[in-house]
Amino acid sequence: MKEVLDIILPRILPSAVTFRTIPHSGKSDLEASIPHKLKAWRQPDVKFVIVRDQDSGDCVQIKSALKELVSPYGRQVLIRIVCRELESWYFGDLKAVSNAYGLSLGKLAKRKKYRNPDLIENAKEELRKLIPRHQQLDGARRIAAHMDIEHNTSASFQIFVSGVRKMAESECKQVPYNHQKQMIVRHLCS
Repeated sequence: MKEVLDIILPRILPSAVTFRTIPHSGKSDLEASIPHKLKAWRQPDVKFVIVRDQDSGDCVQIKSALKELVSPYGRQVLIRIVCRELESWYFGDLKAVSNAYGLSLGKLAKRKKYRNPDLIENAKEELRKLIPRHQQLDGARRIAAHMDIEHNTSASFQIFVSGVRKMAESECKQVPYNHQKQMIVRHLCS
């Protein structure tokens, strides 16, 4: 997920906002590190974004548990759950996938199975079936480079983008134009 975020966040955030992505190796690693990072982070005005795959869990329960983890620290934290898994965001922009691999997958977007990418069960496996040469890290970079931020049909992608923009816009209103602010994007690697 880090590869995707590192490519798309500069296209989402205002230029006055810097960011740092911090990858984690699994849900347990992410959840264990959240309290430590929020407590120990020295810059008081830094905002955090936590992005986590839903996998087969319940979105509401996952988000609620993450909110409980962050609440004692008084930091501004945006929590976003990727419906199912990161590859669902790719299915939300099949044109990007097509461009990344030199294929023509546009017709798939009209099929019922692909109309709502957040409902695709095991999107990672589905992507491998469609594009056997797809490799997770290389594919993330290739696809993210072509992603259309405004027209992705994944609802969880659009909610992520909207939340990050709102957080960044509120930050930019509070600081002088030439002062840079930083967001820390924490995520679970898919």
